[in-house]
Amino acid sequence: MRRTTVMLPDDLKTRAVLRARKLGISLGELIRSSLKDSAGKGARGEATDTMYDDAAIYRGPAPRDLSDRHDAYLYGDEG
Repeated sequence: MRRTTVMLPDDLKTRAVLRARKLGISLGELIRSSLKDSAGKGARGEATDTMYDDAAIYRGPAPRDLSDRHDAYLYGDEG
């Protein structure tokens, strides 16, 4: 690991310290964990964001008007 200095507003540091104490971890671990969750792995489809997890589910043919009528497909026709 490399040491990094980060400037934080006083209120943010206070909240972070309190959160780390509540979780029973160090401030450094809280920051590392938060950055890991925020930054993901970097490449599209590899990030921790669940939006990218659906790629395998939605393969194959789809209606040509799906982007125009997505609400109708998701929630049913209202008309």
